[in-house]
Amino acid sequence: MERPGATTLRGNPMTLIGPELKVGDNAPDFSVTDGSLKEVTLAGTGAGTRIFSVVPSLDTPVCDAQTKRFNEESVQLPGVEIYTVSMDLPFAQKRFCNSFAVDHIKMLSDHKDGSFGQAYGTLIKELRIHSRAIFVVGPDNKIKYVEYVPEVGSHPNYEAVVAAVKS
Repeated sequence: MERPGATTLRGNPMTLIGPELKVGDNAPDFSVTDGSLKEVTLAGTGAGTRIFSVVPSLDTPVCDAQTKRFNEESVQLPGVEIYTVSMDLPFAQKRFCNSFAVDHIKMLSDHKDGSFGQAYGTLIKELRIHSRAIFVVGPDNKIKYVEYVPEVGSHPNYEAVVAAVKS
């Protein structure tokens, strides 16, 4: 499924591959790679509340700020697992975390086959990177909050994400 013009990059319309998920939907399964090069699926992310912070690349200013912000927010969200998902290689993700003391969130690389992006509707067809999005998944694997940021270069609504987790 393709969604032409579903996001923009510097004002230019881009096509997203995959469904547009909504609150109440079952969280789709996926297969990504963690920092130790092991496969991680939805079941492997735990049975509690999880935040999936999806970014195009950690080497850009907004992605950098978004990842650091969720690392800081994690202190206020005990028991919540926070994951950053990008197309960056696991080695680059690990380097980023080590360089900026990002130690409260887990990195997941979708570089192998874009499984997460296709399942969650964040894969930009033209560039094979993710659009910016946030998903909060509850212990029942239902989506509790979803935000597809319309412009890739814009920040998500951090306060709304935290409020959704706490509600």
